[in-house]
Amino acid sequence: MDSSVYKIIEVVGLSEKSWEDAAHKAIQTIDKTLRDIRVAEVVNMDMRLEDNRIVAYRTRLKVSFKFDQ
Repeated sequence: MDSSVYKIIEVVGLSEKSWEDAAHKAIQTIDKTLRDIRVAEVVNMDMRLEDNRIVAYRTRLKVSFKFDQ
C-alpha cells in the first residue's frame, strides 16, 4: 500500500449570498494554488452585520491536501 502525507489548513470564504456560496468561493480560490485537495470540512459559519443587517456570510473550512512525493 502506498503511504501518503496530508496537510490540513483553515480557510475562510466570504459571500453576500449564503454560507454555501462562501464555502464554494473558498475552495475555488485555494484550488488555484493547491493540488490534490481531498477533503473540506465546515468548522464554523457566521455572519458580518452592519446596522443589525446581514452584509456577508462567512464559512470557515478545514481543508486537507496531499503532499507531492
